[in-house]
Amino acid sequence: MLLNPSIFLVQMDELFSQRASIDLTEAGYNPVIIPHSKQALIEVEKQQPAMILIDRQRAGNFGFTLCQEIRQQGNQVLIIMVVDRETLEERVACLEMGADDYLLQPYRSETLLKLVRFYLTPPETNQEQLQFGEVILDLTTRQLLLNHKAINLTMKEFELLKYFMSYPREVLSRDKILEQVWGYDFQGESNVIEVYIRYLRLKLESEGHKRLIHTVRGVGYVLREG
Repeated sequence: MLLNPSIFLVQMDELFSQRASIDLTEAGYNPVIIPHSKQALIEVEKQQPAMILIDRQRAGNFGFTLCQEIRQQGNQVLIIMVVDRETLEERVACLEMGADDYLLQPYRSETLLKLVRFYLTPPETNQEQLQFGEVILDLTTRQLLLNHKAINLTMKEFELLKYFMSYPREVLSRDKILEQVWGYDFQGESNVIEVYIRYLRLKLESEGHKRLIHTVRGVGYVLREG
């Protein structure tokens, strides 16, 4: 990891900025508060941050415009949208605009630092994998491997697939999935699992593979063949 990599906090409310700045500094990062999304594009070119957090509600359409402009320049800096609700529509909007992932309000130190470390901590040299049929989950690079092709996963996609692959052919209840992947303090919307299952299926089936994550009505989901 780079020495004190910079993390931009773009158009965040004052409380979020203050708390995040303290937590990120203590964790060895260099938080940079940028009050307006218009200013952020200039600073991205100057400072080359490792990650950018954008407040989806406060920045509004300017936040999406910033994402698009950064991507149009060919810059692959990590972009995280901070949102106040976790729905399929919100997730689709964020990803289509070029964001890599999103962080759910309200602010929680452990949630922010877990996400930052997931994306910014370099892979370990020890290679560890989970395999189910032709599906391989590389635990060091945190990538999904299909036919030797690497597919990037968001933090929650990775954690969810890892949980399924740790218990293949076992029916996992929605409550158990929420507990193991999101934690006891989950405060998102009730359809969050469906949101991530949909995206995992798209990635797992992208090469014409048969469906592996199946819905068990009234119970939850299971990873199995056919």
